[in-house]
Amino acid sequence: MVTKKVVVIGGGFGGLNVTTSLKQTSVDVFLIDKKNHHLFQPLLYEVATAAISPGDIATPLREILRNQSNAAVIMGEVIHIDKCAKKITLGDGENIDYDTLVIAIGARHSYFGKEAWEPFAPGLKTVNDAEQIRERILLSFERAERLKTFAGKDASLNFVIVGGGPTGVEMAGAIAEIAYKTMTKNFRYIDPSKAHIYLIEALPSILPMFPPRLARIATKTLEKMGVKVLTGKTVTDIHANGIHIEDVFIESENVIWAAGNQVSSLLKSLDTPLDRSGRAIVESDLSLPGHQEIFVIGDAARVDTKKGKTLPGVAPVAMQQGRYVANLIINDFSKENRPPFCYFDKGSLATIGKFKAIALFWKFQFSGFFAWLIWALVHVMFLIGFRNRVGVMLDWGAVIFTGRRGVRLITQPIDKEEKETQNSGF
Repeated sequence: MVTKKVVVIGGGFGGLNVTTSLKQTSVDVFLIDKKNHHLFQPLLYEVATAAISPGDIATPLREILRNQSNAAVIMGEVIHIDKCAKKITLGDGENIDYDTLVIAIGARHSYFGKEAWEPFAPGLKTVNDAEQIRERILLSFERAERLKTFAGKDASLNFVIVGGGPTGVEMAGAIAEIAYKTMTKNFRYIDPSKAHIYLIEALPSILPMFPPRLARIATKTLEKMGVKVLTGKTVTDIHANGIHIEDVFIESENVIWAAGNQVSSLLKSLDTPLDRSGRAIVESDLSLPGHQEIFVIGDAARVDTKKGKTLPGVAPVAMQQGRYVANLIINDFSKENRPPFCYFDKGSLATIGKFKAIALFWKFQFSGFFAWLIWALVHVMFLIGFRNRVGVMLDWGAVIFTGRRGVRLITQPIDKEEKETQNSGF
């Protein structure tokens, strides 16, 4: 009997669920990722806002799969897929063949054709992204303190978040807590509570995936926290000095991008239909048209429901898709006998700040402390490993009971402009 070789590209929620679901089978699984760790992205904004450590939400893939004898981890970047030859090519030129291929590569932030904006408005998808944003935020307060005054002319304490989805809302709320609570007594010359925080959304409402009532609650909560929510506004330009929002210019050195996603160009090598976001348009069994041995899941797949809605790129979708594909591989269904993928929506949650969240479970809508408690429990439950769960709960406990965010570290060298400012006598 020939052992089937399954290659999984991507160690995120989808790829990891495929791999672990194949544990007690006779197939050989090769999990390939350009990083050596699985990242719990839903809490990445907490790293960016100094609430938790990166190590609490990232776990080495080899550690996760240490007891799975039929799984091997390969650290490398896939740059090409040859469907006809059934092989993939890594960045160093190495070729790996497969019997079944699962593509779960996730997505990066999209600037809708304005890639020149990225240096001035970083997105939040990796640990490195989070650490860079954290340092930009903290350096802004340090720069303002060094200048000794903040009278509306200094852009150091203007923060602009572009995109009113869950990530944008979470970032806006967390920065508000840093400025208006955590840092209030940390400086001698400046008052951090005079910071200005803007949340920009092009659609008429933030959190468009939630019912209008919950979106209104989130908006009012953010405004009470000191965030200026601007909806129905389009960003027209971003540069080193600030951001243009239609005919309004906001001077800022702290623009954070949370407005869109774009899948890696790797999918273009498949020569298959893609949507505007670069996602592969898959069949009902998540396979590519004409290639039943290739599956695309998670953020990389465009899946439309019978009601005409497109499944969102969130962790629960990717996890269910991963387990579904593993089941197809285990049972070796013929193409015509494969049951279609059906997503079971268990509900949606979004946090705004400490003890503040909104929740949607079927027809039930609620907000406040109870919604936040469910959000916290769900996120801790989905973390991988006892150590990570305990670490996050301890960090959250410190933030809740002391109001202090302990991971306020700046490790990058001060840049040339800051050196010149420092040498000028401030």
